[in-house]
Amino acid sequence: MEQENWSSEPEAAAPTGRFRKKKKEKLSPVQNMLLYLHDLVYLMAGVLLVLLVCFRIVVVSGPSMYDTLVNGDYLLLLSHVFYSQPKQGDIIVASKADYKEGELIVKRVIATEGQTVRIDYEEGVVYVDEVPLDEPYTYTDTNLFEGIENPIVVEKGCVFVMGDNRNVSKDSRNPEIGLIDTRQIVGKVIFLFVPGQDVESGNTRDYGRIGLVS
Repeated sequence: MEQENWSSEPEAAAPTGRFRKKKKEKLSPVQNMLLYLHDLVYLMAGVLLVLLVCFRIVVVSGPSMYDTLVNGDYLLLLSHVFYSQPKQGDIIVASKADYKEGELIVKRVIATEGQTVRIDYEEGVVYVDEVPLDEPYTYTDTNLFEGIENPIVVEKGCVFVMGDNRNVSKDSRNPEIGLIDTRQIVGKVIFLFVPGQDVESGNTRDYGRIGLVS
């Protein structure tokens, strides 16, 4: 009599439909394009948000910073959110509510809080803490007296500014502007990306000027 063989191991059950691994659906070219555009929109929104918070674009108006900057230059500013400690030599953009209803002005920082500015108008030389400044960036010497007597001690939280084209610039030498409170600074000029038309050179645009501003 033949004896049946019994196995203690149960037979493996065949996988049911709900446990079967679903195959990843292949997207059509149109669906891939839509996903790509979706990601691109989010990326562009993120970049735009960073630009709005960190940077600002302004346009130069007037010849007060000639020939470092030209009327019509498009400038990129580092926002005041990330620029809180102006230094001597920085080019800044500021807005004073009591000067031309807050019109933006572009000037160079000559001295910061606690420093003393003295200008020899006859020699055209600017002294900061009795040290004459080396100013290769100026287009004209500082011969124009605008009403504020010197020496001037820069007050706490303020800066003394002037334009590089000294004899046509209205700046901290003028009582209408005076010292600039650092809270009135919109930002620091860092880059020129569209050159204006230079009247002195026949209304031409010098695209070689595009780049960092100092």
